[in-house]
Amino acid sequence: MPGEANEAVVRRFYEELWNEWRFDVAAEIVAADVRFRGSLGSDLIGCERLLRYMDRVRSAFPDWHNRIDEVIAADDRVVTRMTWTGTHRGPLGEIAPTGAHVEYCGAALFRLADGLIEEAWVVGDTQELWRALGELDARP
Repeated sequence: MPGEANEAVVRRFYEELWNEWRFDVAAEIVAADVRFRGSLGSDLIGCERLLRYMDRVRSAFPDWHNRIDEVIAADDRVVTRMTWTGTHRGPLGEIAPTGAHVEYCGAALFRLADGLIEEAWVVGDTQELWRALGELDARP
């Protein structure tokens, strides 16, 4: 069942690679030339660039956590509904650490081939993130 196997890879992507910061897992589940677009404005190609992006997120939010709320998997595609949380302890681009706890939701879309993530497109409600960091008015 390709959908189930691919779902397991995406779960490892979040649980082991992101939540446990086990960068060594990337070699097992991420294609060397992965295409990744993250909610924080990144659009990159390559596993090494993805790991550098992840390290920047970890520096800004050492307790970053990815919670998978729902998964839909079919053939070579996996879609997750997500909730992201963390405490802003380091710089995030030009934004100095605020100590704020952030929580926001979104979705991630993956395409896999031969058990490896070839593409990932993460779309989060970053308005909630910026609001928590004091970078966006609280107006609706």
